[in-house]
Amino acid sequence: MSKDISLRQLRYFIAAAETGQLSMAAKQVHVAQSTVTNAILHLEDSMGVRLFERHPQGVTLTAEGYNFYHRAKQIQESLDLALSEPHFQRHHLTGAVRMGASYALLGYFLPPLLARFRQHYPDIDLDLRDMERPEIEAAVLSGDLELGLVLISNTSQRELFNHHILLRSRRQLWTSANHPLLAQPFASLADVAPYPYIQLTMDEGEPATQRYWQSQGLQPNIAFRTKSMEAVRGLVAHGFGVTILADMVYRPWSLEGGKIETLPILGVVPHLESGMIWQKNLELAKPAEAMRQFLIHSCGS
Repeated sequence: MSKDISLRQLRYFIAAAETGQLSMAAKQVHVAQSTVTNAILHLEDSMGVRLFERHPQGVTLTAEGYNFYHRAKQIQESLDLALSEPHFQRHHLTGAVRMGASYALLGYFLPPLLARFRQHYPDIDLDLRDMERPEIEAAVLSGDLELGLVLISNTSQRELFNHHILLRSRRQLWTSANHPLLAQPFASLADVAPYPYIQLTMDEGEPATQRYWQSQGLQPNIAFRTKSMEAVRGLVAHGFGVTILADMVYRPWSLEGGKIETLPILGVVPHLESGMIWQKNLELAKPAEAMRQFLIHSCGS
């Protein structure tokens, strides 16, 4: 097996994995589509596995590709962090950061970032609390929390806070591997409406869903509601319904091994925005300010 793999090839692979389209990946990294294609073929040949399934509407990661994506992402993030290290004064700071985070961010976004923050600031303690968005907002306003990590797209009164968006994650249709909608290059909400819909209720999922459906004068055909992400994956993978969720929480396999495919939705469905909030007109303590700056630099935002 050849080990001659470059950081550039990893960057092209990551772009393809995150966009699901070789043409979009090429635009993102400013190269020709053939360059991205050749980089992926080289990686697959070097590793002796298929990293992507090819289909008319784009590419999706195989199980091996999904595992490799997370390894490649760690390499990219480690490099980015090493390059940004002069921004952080890790040996000077002690104290604690009082933070609240909602379920989706705790489960799918924050853990690797917090692990890297601890490497830079080993003497800063993390007082991290699992809370719902309204509770986080109230605690930030009262001063009980210094930073809140929330789905900002669900916040109705952003003007009450200083805020910073760390991640915009597109929402796509999730289906089973043999769903008839996969014959199309993309779907509209009108295309989705006749099919049974699995509604995720955690982190205000149902009100967020209703907002963009109602904006089109439509309603999803809700067959089942659950606050369990793994229940959604299992039901979708085994053909009990479809759902629309953000790429941040997408995984191509259910716990039972069922395959989950994605399909782009026409532009009426907004991206999921995740980010930080903190109190206006208040200078953050040095540990909290270090965390704020670290998250902004780490997310490239």
